Amino acid sequence: MKTCAAASLKAIAYQAADRPQGTGTGAAIVQFTNTTAKSCVLQGHPTVAGAANGSPELNVPLKVTPTGSASPVKLSPGGQAWLKLTFVQVQGEGDGYCESGSAPVIYPTMVIGLPGAGKHQVALDDGQFAECDGTLTATAVTATKPS
Repeated sequence: MKTCAAASLKAIAYQAADRPQGTGTGAAIVQFTNTTAKSCVLQGHPTVAGAANGSPELNVPLKVTPTGSASPVKLSPGGQAWLKLTFVQVQGEGDGYCESGSAPVIYPTMVIGLPGAGKHQVALDDGQFAECDGTLTATAVTATKPS
C-alpha cells in the first residue's frame, strides 16, 4: 500500500489534555485525516519547524527527540491518525520564562513533516505554539488518539 501523499491529508492541531505543568502550549496533538477515496499508509516520527510569522518559508527547524516505535498506520478513506508533540514548557505568567534561561518563542503555526507524506502547516485551534529551547519530543504516527 502506498504512503499517503501530502495532498491527500488534512492536518489539524489542538492542545493535548495531558501536558507538562506550566503556562505555554506544553503538548499538542496533530491529527491527520485521509481526504481521498483510496486507503494509504502513514509511518514514522515527524520533523517539526516553527513557522515564524506563520510563514512556512521562514520556518525554524526544532530538534525532535523521537519517542516510541514507528509502525505503519493504514488510513482508510476518511480515516485518521495522530501524533503528539511535547514541548519544553514555558513557565510563569505574561510573556513567561524558560527554566534554561533562554527566551520563550511563540509560533503562530508549525510545519509538520512526515516521511514520504510531505509537510503540513498547522495552527492550534486555541492560540499559538509557545515553547522553550527549540526542542521537543514527538511520538510516531499512531492509530490510537493520544490525550
